[in-house]
Amino acid sequence: MNSSNLRDRSCTPQHGAPLARAAAEALLTEIPGWELDPDAVTIRRQFKFGNYYETLAFVNALAWIVHHEDHHPTLEVSYNRCTVRFSTHSVKGLSENDFICAAKINALRGAAT
Repeated sequence: MNSSNLRDRSCTPQHGAPLARAAAEALLTEIPGWELDPDAVTIRRQFKFGNYYETLAFVNALAWIVHHEDHHPTLEVSYNRCTVRFSTHSVKGLSENDFICAAKINALRGAAT
């Protein structure tokens, strides 16, 4: 699976066990710029911007995407940065939905920025 495949997918209700670390690490290779936390429970990425307006424009676009997918991250927003964290509460860890949304957000901002 590559990031374009992840971007083209939609989130689905998740139940059961979270992804194993090996599966999370494999999916992580498809979403440049994202990091896996040490416990493999969360993925995160920090996005940087030129000013507050650009930061909020990104947050608003991100909000539209995650609302449409019904999969909401934790956001930390400041003047010129936004840190995005995904985890799936229903599985108490990571699910494929976290990686789908991360790929869509990478497409929004650009994977390298």
